[in-house]
Amino acid sequence: MNAKPWLVLIVFFAICLGAGGLGSFFTASSVREWYPQLRKPAGTPPSWVFGPVWTTLYVLMAISAWLVWRQYGGGARPALLIFFAQLALNVAWSGIFFGSRMPGVAFAEIVILWLAIAFNIFVFYVLLPVSAFLLVPYLLWVSYASYLNFGIWRLNRP
Repeated sequence: MNAKPWLVLIVFFAICLGAGGLGSFFTASSVREWYPQLRKPAGTPPSWVFGPVWTTLYVLMAISAWLVWRQYGGGARPALLIFFAQLALNVAWSGIFFGSRMPGVAFAEIVILWLAIAFNIFVFYVLLPVSAFLLVPYLLWVSYASYLNFGIWRLNRP
């Protein structure tokens, strides 16, 4: 059995979960000090929901990208660059919303993130539909997060 594909899967897990860890670095102090004080829109889940949901999404994202890599190898480079670009936008959102505490700017950024995820899904669908489907929960969650972000921005403007 060739161990390389499984090692690459571990690398994809490390990258995606590492992105989540970097995002949580930006959120840690704000989740304790700033976020609880904000007015939030209807339907905001309890804080404990976010960790398990994001962990699941990062795992699905890693598997999705790995499947594309496994199928196409180096030929998947452009598609994987799109994947990593949207992952970077994901981390940037945490830095803007929680790190800089700028919900209005974060909302503009999350719209760009949503478009990048949708484009990523399209590109992965052309290459390997199952990989695209693995990203759909991520797009749905970011849609929901966009609603929450917009609501927090609107409800907490000076």
